[in-house]
Amino acid sequence: MRWVYLSPHLDDAILSCGGIIFEQGQAGVPVEIWNLMSGIPSANLPLSDLARSVHASTGFDSAKKTMDCRLAEDRLAARRVDAFPRYFDFLDSIYRRDENGSPLYTNDIFGPPHPADNTLITQIASLLRENLQADDILVCPLTIGNHPDHVILRRAAEKIEHPLYYYADIPYAIWFPEQLAEVTGNLSVEAYPVSEEGLRFWQEAVVAYASQIAVLFLGEEMMRNGIKSYWRATRGIRLWKIP
Repeated sequence: MRWVYLSPHLDDAILSCGGIIFEQGQAGVPVEIWNLMSGIPSANLPLSDLARSVHASTGFDSAKKTMDCRLAEDRLAARRVDAFPRYFDFLDSIYRRDENGSPLYTNDIFGPPHPADNTLITQIASLLRENLQADDILVCPLTIGNHPDHVILRRAAEKIEHPLYYYADIPYAIWFPEQLAEVTGNLSVEAYPVSEEGLRFWQEAVVAYASQIAVLFLGEEMMRNGIKSYWRATRGIRLWKIP
């Protein structure tokens, strides 16, 4: 039996569940993090204005440099919480284009998925069916914040009808607690204890995402405080499921 955490991007699972993942690793529980949108686009693919803007916010000038850095960061973060990461080649929303070559997302990285991404949902669902074992415990994002990649991954996970838990998307669950309450109103919740040691390792794992901290948290201190505040509510991390 494995715990399989689905991560849209190269940080989401550890941002949101790093404390549980650490505790499970310490207990000898097999844990894998499946990073779905971790593909590197072709160097010949022109970048949209949105992609260039996202790159600039993290200090990069190409998709390859961005993804190479983020892959290295994620491998370091996974080592810090003793998890095994897997990487799949679907592209991040900022790189995806329609059949005519036009960017699917041009102005914002938040909002409903583009209709052209329905095919992507089906592709991810097929990949999950092929790679999951019957007794795996699957965990996917609640989609707080409404990032299209998070929504796509949740829809794909629900499509395969495998028993499923949901995690609160951090940092969005920290910044928008009203959304957390709204989307979990009809779900049952289970709290998983995380020790103070687990909290420290969780925070140190997030520190590994050096290129993302300023964008997501405005700095390391706010990251540490935000994660500690979220942890303090239950001295652990909550997961939800459909009753």
